[in-house]
Amino acid sequence: MDTADVIVIGGGTGGYSTALRAAALGLDVVLVERDKIGGTCLHRGCIPSKAMLHAAELVDGIAEARERWGVKATLDSVDWPALVATRDHIVTRNHRGVEAHLVHAGVRVVRGSARLTGPRTVRVEVSGPERPAGASGFVARRGIVLATGSRPRMLPGLVPDGRRVVTSDDALFAPGLPASVLVLGGGAIGVEYASFHRSMGAEVTLVEAADRIVPLEDADVSRHLTRGLKKRGVDVRAGARFLDAEVLEDGVHARVRTARGETRAVEAERLLVAVGRAPVTDGLDLGAVGLTTDARGFVVPRDWARLETAVPGIHVVGDLLPPPSLGLAHASFAEGLLVAETLAGLPSAPVDYATVPRVTYSSPQTASVGLSEAEARARGHEVDVNTMPLTAVAKGMVHGQGGMVKVVAEAGGGRVLGVHLVGPHVSEMVAESQLIVGWDAEPADVARHVHPHPTLSEAVGEAFLTLAGRGLHQQ
Repeated sequence: MDTADVIVIGGGTGGYSTALRAAALGLDVVLVERDKIGGTCLHRGCIPSKAMLHAAELVDGIAEARERWGVKATLDSVDWPALVATRDHIVTRNHRGVEAHLVHAGVRVVRGSARLTGPRTVRVEVSGPERPAGASGFVARRGIVLATGSRPRMLPGLVPDGRRVVTSDDALFAPGLPASVLVLGGGAIGVEYASFHRSMGAEVTLVEAADRIVPLEDADVSRHLTRGLKKRGVDVRAGARFLDAEVLEDGVHARVRTARGETRAVEAERLLVAVGRAPVTDGLDLGAVGLTTDARGFVVPRDWARLETAVPGIHVVGDLLPPPSLGLAHASFAEGLLVAETLAGLPSAPVDYATVPRVTYSSPQTASVGLSEAEARARGHEVDVNTMPLTAVAKGMVHGQGGMVKVVAEAGGGRVLGVHLVGPHVSEMVAESQLIVGWDAEPADVARHVHPHPTLSEAVGEAFLTLAGRGLHQQ
């Protein structure tokens, strides 16, 4: 049997970040991946979807130029094959870059499906250029890392066909641009797809079972995002429940129960299911080493500070983790660093999930870090809250898309508990707020720092100036 210090099962963001950090610390690492290095994020999620959303932003810009700024620009059509080719080129470059980085770092990448045979042993059904097809055994001297990711959840009665009924994983690869889309699920993924298809000219209906879209975000974020999507023509139906759907040759005929208890028909060329993701553990044979999953399929760590399971030496990262892990690629990177450093015998701070930013790349965008107002109050905090419209600063007026900055802080000038943003480009503004929340800053601390003028970030500065009693544009 082959030996290594660390065996990582799964080559997505959590897996390859673990492998790269462990290799950088001098450990001998084997990374087992049965599909493509980069996982969902690189090939079916974060990267291709954000490439498409950038194209959608350009389309929206043409309309804004004509309707708001007097620039007589017109959009003849969207060359879908060319758009797809650019997207795929970006994905391919990133994929090759990650693979080259692993090779340069000395990580041994093995193509195949892995299963646990003991607390330090793995059997891999190998195929590919590295080895002849067959099975190989590996022994981990220090530990095994589970990083097998997740897949889209489906609703009963729906079977994805890649054309009329699609999941969030295959929506980008469905043929052409539909004239109408029914999106089931108003979380970040569903909202992003609703936004993309609306930019591309589709009639979009967005259905969310909770009483508001992006229900894990602050209520004011949901309100502003709903207003922005409706202004763009998206039919947002919160508090609605999907009943069933009939798939026809030319589209989908669905029934939805509204918040008022009424049954409504929705017809669309395509039905896109974005109701969450489920951890992937099939084939790992967790039971062989005494590991189990919870009712939702997650692998619950015994020690969150080390992300170590109930079996010593077996760690878990990424989408296999239950909350408070966030199922976000950037959280997976942090988890990978933590586990690699733990296996190398180095001290490493646990991941502070409260300071991991959450972003929805729709139009308008949302970005948040820390506690919502409701969460802060539920935890017993007395809070001061300030909401600053982006249009309170000149650059917000230039963009003309509305939006807001909301700060939640302990009452009486205490530490900042949460920052919530809605509007154009706020995904690029949230890093400052991550530091503010993560370093337990108080409004007065932030108010001492000067934000550049004219920028959207001025609204962040103004929100803190107001909480510190020094605001120039109090609302």
